[in-house]
Amino acid sequence: HVEKRLDTNDYLVDQKEATFFVTIQGQSMIDVGLLPGDKAVVDRSKTAKDGSIILAVVNGEFTIKTLSCSKHGTARLLPANSTGAYSPIEITEDTQFEVWGVVIGSFRRFA
Repeated sequence: HVEKRLDTNDYLVDQKEATFFVTIQGQSMIDVGLLPGDKAVVDRSKTAKDGSIILAVVNGEFTIKTLSCSKHGTARLLPANSTGAYSPIEITEDTQFEVWGVVIGSFRRFA
């Protein structure tokens, strides 16, 4: 029984002009369901806060990680992979760091 047709843009996109998709490449976030080949929905209009999953540029490299902010104002980017294969990224004064947006969802195709 179908209640109504779902427009994926209505479901996944809050701010059309500020939203884009990126393809997940690695396995550092598999424990939160972001698998290689998935499309992450990134919204540049959202403000990143402690615990947000973000798309960031760190020293010229794009990465998706969970933002962890200390009460002292320092930041770390945390992986979500329980294998221990990925380490947190410490953001220091010498780190080139920019938040590109907040990951607000994801989707994948099976066929």
